[in-house]
Amino acid sequence: MILTVTLNPALDKTVTLPGFAVNTVNRVQSARLDPGGKGINVSKTVRALGGQTLVLGVLGGAAGGYIKTALDRMGLANDMVLTEEVTRTNIKIVDPILQTSTDINEAGGSVSQETLASVWGKLTQAVRPGDTVVFAGKNPPGVADTQLADWVRQLHALDVQICVDTVGQPMRLAVREQPAIIKPNLMELEEIVEHPLPTEAAILDAARSLSDQGVGLVAVSLGSDGALFVTQEEVIRGYSPKVPVVSTVGAGDSMMAALAYYQSLGCSLEETARRALAVASASVTCSGSQPPSLERILPLIDHVHLQHL
Repeated sequence: MILTVTLNPALDKTVTLPGFAVNTVNRVQSARLDPGGKGINVSKTVRALGGQTLVLGVLGGAAGGYIKTALDRMGLANDMVLTEEVTRTNIKIVDPILQTSTDINEAGGSVSQETLASVWGKLTQAVRPGDTVVFAGKNPPGVADTQLADWVRQLHALDVQICVDTVGQPMRLAVREQPAIIKPNLMELEEIVEHPLPTEAAILDAARSLSDQGVGLVAVSLGSDGALFVTQEEVIRGYSPKVPVVSTVGAGDSMMAALAYYQSLGCSLEETARRALAVASASVTCSGSQPPSLERILPLIDHVHLQHL
């Protein structure tokens, strides 16, 4: 079972807007609503891959109600803490002419200590030895930078695999607790190590330094250029297949889902890397934050190029 924790979910509104321009009237060509937030996106992809998953987190208000209903209709198991704080709505503007994707993300409502305690209670009740727990997304207001690291430390005693995908100081502190998998992009990796990484050699050195600190797998997402996969035993440089890009929303979350899922099955690093890049590539061919289907993923696996460093 892969359990995801999303403390700051969102209702993702993705609009297709050809020729997007500021300071003028723009006409939307099409729009879609998706339950979003990084952990929810991870669970959607895990389920699409054939895995079992449980969505945990915080929801509130009309947007939260829409997300809850959407998860239920998708058949995605969930046990959310309901609050009076209204769940945020994020707007994704996709311009097929300029080939751009613009995110307008709200900060989200504050989360109380009582709500956090409820989330933790649901998590510890549901998790079993051998499960995987994915903490994904930026902390909402009201959550201490130390909270995530505290939870990672406590979960180690329960014999679970822990994956972390967040940013800033919460990420730096969580890394010190030696999670099994982290998946920063380049900017996030620079935040963790607190200095610029101008070359691929510098990126690799930074990833190796985190592996040396006890992180099981450091997967550095490089967007359309692929990814680096670093463990104590292996380093793999992966190159993504070229695909038509419809939306980049949730592509990184799809990669995290694949990493967590295939590692939980006991796949080799090479097989995990190959499939993770195929899943992420398939994700950008989908509109909104909907997960890629196996029909989109499977043909791409053989087109992923891997190089052992």
